[in-house]
Amino acid sequence: MLGISGSLRQESFNTRLLHASEGLAPIGMDIDVYEHLADIPPYNGDIDGENVPPVVEAFRDQVRAADGLLIATPEYNYSIPGVLKNAIDWLSTGDGGQLLAGKPVAIMGAAPTNFGSVRAQLALRQVFVWTDSKPVVKPEVIVFNAHERFDDDKLVDEGTQDLVRRLLHALAAKVTEG
Repeated sequence: MLGISGSLRQESFNTRLLHASEGLAPIGMDIDVYEHLADIPPYNGDIDGENVPPVVEAFRDQVRAADGLLIATPEYNYSIPGVLKNAIDWLSTGDGGQLLAGKPVAIMGAAPTNFGSVRAQLALRQVFVWTDSKPVVKPEVIVFNAHERFDDDKLVDEGTQDLVRRLLHALAAKVTEG
């Protein structure tokens, strides 16, 4: 699985959540956390084709090779962070075309607020309907008051750990469905 954090922050709860997922994954599932989201330039159809930036080609290759995607997203202005939407645009338009079609995708999110990333996750699910991906819809992993669920970088909240485990098992089931 390829894990993608929609946050660029150094101390991101969403990136921490992805790294915690590595240790909660079912046997046989490896999660490789993508580290170059900040390097992906804004999508531009004029350069998609012969002049695709190398970082975008490498990202597309990683997505193509992955059995599925695990996305942890914060919520900005009731929606998806621009950098995450931009990356998805590179995967689903122009030469990226159909990279997400049929790709299993699980979404989760963490936030220091009481409402978590509910609206961002809903908006992201809509995007994955358009790309013809296979989103995991249950369980929903909405880590609200994230600062209370982590001790430094370690996810210590057992309820959240259980939800993440269940999400990863559901993602694995989507992968095996074919």
